[in-house]
Order: sequence, then structure tokens, then C-alpha cells
Amino acid sequence: MTEKPRAADPGAAGSAPGGSAGGEQGAGEEPRVVIRDKRKIGKTGDRTSAAAAAADAAADVPAEGLVEETEVVVDEIEAEAPISGPPVVDAPAEPTEESAQPEAPLGAELEAVRSELDERTRDLQRVTAEYANYRKRVDRDRGLVQEQATGAVLTALLPILDDLDRAREHGDLVGGFGSVAEQLITTLGKLGLAAFGEQGDPFDPTRHEAVAHQTSADVTEPTCVQVMRRGYQLGDRLLRPAMVAVADPE
Repeated sequence: MTEKPRAADPGAAGSAPGGSAGGEQGAGEEPRVVIRDKRKIGKTGDRTSAAAAAADAAADVPAEGLVEETEVVVDEIEAEAPISGPPVVDAPAEPTEESAQPEAPLGAELEAVRSELDERTRDLQRVTAEYANYRKRVDRDRGLVQEQATGAVLTALLPILDDLDRAREHGDLVGGFGSVAEQLITTLGKLGLAAFGEQGDPFDPTRHEAVAHQTSADVTEPTCVQVMRRGYQLGDRLLRPAMVAVADPE
């Protein structure tokens, strides 16, 4: 069986020009380093094992007068297979300033809520104090209005009381008329009406109205020696001063 001629080996062909190039270099030049990758040679489908060996042998034999080339063989580096198993989970990174920044708006919002709460609390306290003062003022005004109304009614009844005093001095306040007069005086006393002004009381210009003055060796200070009309007061409020005659010491 006739063997077909094989195709020329590119590797072997490439070595010859390399040798020629090496021959053109001078003898004093540094040797050229040739790097071959055996993976390519071993994986080429067009070459046979014999042709590859012959090509390598021819390439290793230096030509006459040429500087021997140093061959550096790069071994085939097998890719590392991935390690089977569960994926490695990285440990959580420590919080940094950038990661803590999203909490800043929350802190600002919380501070705003606290400020608003304090403001509403102050408003509530102020309204409560104002309402308490309002109630006190209303109660005071109500009491004052009631006292004024009662004082107005009692002031209108004072002339009747003056007539009863004169009737008592003359001895006319007896019988049923005297009983009615006592009941009226008792009822007015329950409303807060109080009479003042008796003979021998010290003279008080704020409560007594002096209509006559005289001197006397029997007194050591200005004294009411005669009461012409009794005075009345409602609580601490003066309804009418007493009309008196005053004796000054000599």
C-alpha cells in the first residue's frame, strides 16, 4: 500500500528560519531564548507522535557556526478545579461612618418629636394655669357681685333700723312690734350685717364720722362720748360710718 506524503511540519519548518536568523547574529551576541508551549504540540491533531519527536530533535540540534539556543519549556498549567462545598459567607463588616449615616435622619426626627412634645406640654401647663386663674377670678367676681347686691339691699334697710333704734330708746319697741323688730335684726345679722358705734369707743376716723368736738379731763385719747347714729358694715366692707360726738383730752 502506497503511503501518502505527509504535510510539512510547521514546527520543523519554523525551526529552520530560526536557525538562519541565529546564523546571521554575530558570535558575540547574547543567546536568544526560545519558549515553546508543549500543550500546543501535544494537542495538534495533524501531527503524529513520530513527526513531533523528529521535529523536536531537529530543533534541538544546533547548526554549524551558530550559537546554541537555550530552550525554556513552559509546563502545562492545569487549571485548578473549583472546590466543591457550600459557598463561603463573608463575615459581616463592621459598621462604618457611612453605614451609620442612615441613622442620622431617624435621630433628627426623634429630636423633632421630642421638641414638639415639650412644646405641647408647656402649652398644656400654660392653659391649665390660665384656666385655674380664670376660675379663681370668676369665683372672686361672683362673690363680689353677690356682696354688692346684698350690700345694696341692706343699705336700703338701714333707715328702718335707725327708726327701730329710736323706738327702742323711747321704749316703744314692745309687744308684737318688738318681736318683729328682733326677728328682722337677727335675719340681717345672718346675712353678715354688723352694727358698730357705742359710747366710749376710741375714735376711728375710718369708721366714725365726728359731728361735734369737745375736751374732757376724763379721757386720755379721742373718744366717742355720744352716738347719734350707729354705723354698719357687711363683712369687711363699710356700709355706713357711725355719726358720733368726740371728746379730746385736755
